[in-house]
Amino acid sequence: LEDTGNAMNNSTKDGSKKVVKEMVTPKQAKALKKEGYRIIGTHSAVKLCRWTKHQLRGRGGCYKHTFYGITSYQCMEATPSLACANKCVFCWRHHKNPVGREWRWKVDDPNEIVDAAVKEHVSMIKEARGIPGVKKDRWEEAHTVRHCALSLVGEPIMYPRIDEFLADLHRRSISTFLVTNGQHPTAIENLRPITQLYVSVDASTPETLEAIDRPLFKDAWDRLRTSLKCLKDKGQRTVARLTVVKGWNSDEVAGYAKLIALGHCSLVEVKGVTFCGKSDASNLNMTNTPWHHEVVALTQNLQKELAKLRAASGDETDNNNRIPEYGLACEHKHSCSVLLARVDQFAVDDPVSGKRRWRTWIDYDKFHKLAARNAEDSTYTFGVEDYVVDTPSWALFGAEEEGFDPTDTRHRKKKKYPKYTKFDSDGIPTHDDDGNLLTESERKGLINLMIEKKKQLGDGVSVIDLKGGEKVIDDASLMFRGLTVTK
Repeated sequence: LEDTGNAMNNSTKDGSKKVVKEMVTPKQAKALKKEGYRIIGTHSAVKLCRWTKHQLRGRGGCYKHTFYGITSYQCMEATPSLACANKCVFCWRHHKNPVGREWRWKVDDPNEIVDAAVKEHVSMIKEARGIPGVKKDRWEEAHTVRHCALSLVGEPIMYPRIDEFLADLHRRSISTFLVTNGQHPTAIENLRPITQLYVSVDASTPETLEAIDRPLFKDAWDRLRTSLKCLKDKGQRTVARLTVVKGWNSDEVAGYAKLIALGHCSLVEVKGVTFCGKSDASNLNMTNTPWHHEVVALTQNLQKELAKLRAASGDETDNNNRIPEYGLACEHKHSCSVLLARVDQFAVDDPVSGKRRWRTWIDYDKFHKLAARNAEDSTYTFGVEDYVVDTPSWALFGAEEEGFDPTDTRHRKKKKYPKYTKFDSDGIPTHDDDGNLLTESERKGLINLMIEKKKQLGDGVSVIDLKGGEKVIDDASLMFRGLTVTK
């Protein structure tokens, strides 16, 4: 049947053979390779994540390490499809990859892609041996890939043989974190159980979705909503991923809550956008990147809006239709990321202390056993609670470590430290670079400076719309943040 399908796809109405193009043009391949991509076959790629290199050096792991317990230096960032159906303004790849609504290219073998991806990744790990500070034991362990983040670039779920691709990763005991932009709901519905499935929720209205994601599909909003509804019945861990772009999609929190409620998502990741520099493909600037405290405030408001929807969602005994309760579980300040988690799936009451205990980390060995059993017998099902483990105290929301693993050492470039370490609700510093309380005289001087700044801006915040849609934000409450001292 597969051969018949390929033959039909490769022939025209008059019976002549149709030439199927390769996805990546030589020009695109050259641009991607220049940025560190290793191109695999005709439509796939891997790249070494900066967090892999960070944790190899003992300088901290990524947010997935904090939230879910992955080993960042054993994680492979990859994609089986460099093409995407969106041209998001915040895309960190500056749109050097192809675009398309549907697959119209040659299809590479999934097992060959996985095999080549692992080999290329391990090759890059070997090259990382020369990076100053790499820990030998971690470098040796990194030769075994344990996790795969399918979020490199493009839309992985577009790949026609994605299910076989995921199955091969699972056979190798590699966990799967797949991110989709929610434009292919049928593919989401048909997907096999994976470790964690993400849908990007970049806007809360059809208008802002059009402005932020710049989708190729005219019915992009409906596709997103349908994709989120598909999550409700997946059975395994599902995530609504919000990328906050200040001045673009940081308002209308109630709208985000309504979208999340469609899928009863297991988890909600709220992350500030990472500014990746100026380019012709994006009109963002550094002022569109929110501070961690702003992401925290948005997440807290989102939690309140979800609680309102839950209160209004009807019968308390109808767990299938009632919107779940969400709690603030984890944070990773370095990534400006906060995690909301479903209380019914990830929280238990400690029998000794009576306090809530979060279990957002993953038992990866248990997941692979469950996934293998499902692969052998598709009638066998398993759920979120079947492969959870306790979240360590340092990873919890509000912890002193702010999501930084204490077994690693925090590194600061050029020995620069924040000039002020704590602030009040108005953004006025309360503590100096050593954590000492500022004097009343010092605080008064800073307050007067902010008063003057607010007078200049009018209401304390100025948004200037520039040519090409760029928005420049000047916020008086942030004037003292980002200041540094050299030690």
